[in-house]
Amino acid sequence: MMMPKLILGVNIDHIATLRQARRGRMPDPLEAALIAEESGADLITIHLREDRRHIQDHDVYRIKESIRVPLNLEMAVCDEIIQIALHIKPYKVTLVPERREEVTTEGGLNVAKMIQSLRPICKQFAEAGIVVSLFIEPDLRQIQASVAVGAPCIEIHTGAYSNSSGDDQDLELDRIQEAVTLATSLGLRVHAGHGLTRENVRSIVAISGIEELNIGHSIISDAVLLGLSSAIKGMREAIAL
Repeated sequence: MMMPKLILGVNIDHIATLRQARRGRMPDPLEAALIAEESGADLITIHLREDRRHIQDHDVYRIKESIRVPLNLEMAVCDEIIQIALHIKPYKVTLVPERREEVTTEGGLNVAKMIQSLRPICKQFAEAGIVVSLFIEPDLRQIQASVAVGAPCIEIHTGAYSNSSGDDQDLELDRIQEAVTLATSLGLRVHAGHGLTRENVRSIVAISGIEELNIGHSIISDAVLLGLSSAIKGMREAIAL
């Protein structure tokens, strides 16, 4: 029996990070999105942060209008960004925590403490035909809370796994496996991402039940030396089932 292809979401935020270093026009995130699409990306992921440190509003609109693959919009639980998402109607929104002092998103959303506030947001997006995914730690309590708020998807934060090695990494992998098993048994669709590279992604790929990976930093880092197309093709080969 043919196994379904693992979906590769390519996060192009750091193309915009480089552009914003000079507040200019280059490199253009839209151009990167189109190259990613042609090179095997199954969807494009961008994060419109409250502080607009990389992706800008006009990037979101241009990318949504121009790409043929689905758009995954990462975002904080913020009224302004929610309204933008409802207006552009991406295929999916991924709700993530944001802290102004962080360099990038670190840690998962504490869904268990936000059940009452997240329920109406998940309902609002569902009624608009937008898939909701919650970016969470591989924590069983957070998975159960994700079901309670009515989200159809979760994205497991793989940062602790990616940043560890040896026995510690094996323990993190076991946590992810246990989380995926519970999530799928509860009917959740499971995605994963953060810190994944060509070197460490294979163990995540081997976990049955993960449908989608969202990878950005390592692809863009490889692109600096290898070219964006080669970097994405290399990741595509690395996650091949």
